[in-house]
Amino acid sequence: MANSPLYVSVDVETSGPIPGEFSLLSIGACLVADPATSIYLELCPSGAKHDPESLAVSGLDVDKLARDGLDPPQAMQKFEEWLRLSCLPSRNPIFVGLNAPFDWSFINYYFYKYLGRNPFGFSAIDMKAYFMGSMGCSWSETKSSNMVKVLNPRSAPNHNALEDARFQAEIFTLMLSHRTYG
Repeated sequence: MANSPLYVSVDVETSGPIPGEFSLLSIGACLVADPATSIYLELCPSGAKHDPESLAVSGLDVDKLARDGLDPPQAMQKFEEWLRLSCLPSRNPIFVGLNAPFDWSFINYYFYKYLGRNPFGFSAIDMKAYFMGSMGCSWSETKSSNMVKVLNPRSAPNHNALEDARFQAEIFTLMLSHRTYG
């Protein structure tokens, strides 16, 4: 279908709450319609500032990433290339995330800082907002634990960026099948 959107589930793990001061440490992404079409990247920290709580959540070792992680420009180039190869020229990639404002802020910042462009443009779907609108629930009911109770996915999140992107793809697919409008 020409110019139709292609939903891409993206999850990130970071060393803190905001880009620029903290580092993007890992990226997981997959096509919502085909979660096996995926990419996982671990990045070398771009700075020395790290929030211990953020690192505890992800379980990533910043010293190991400093040795073995991809340099951020190389990682963003690989991510852009994966998007280009995974999306037909006539398909526009649409960023889908669970708490998209957080994940998209890091992806947008890193794409612009290191490549001067963001292949997602300004297109992002926040699954929490989508769930709230499609299910007619309150904001307090948009936690992933509530989504799991309502939608009954087979998978579960575990703070590995790729596995969480695949979990999000499953949840988003279930949301699309449960929508109550056109």
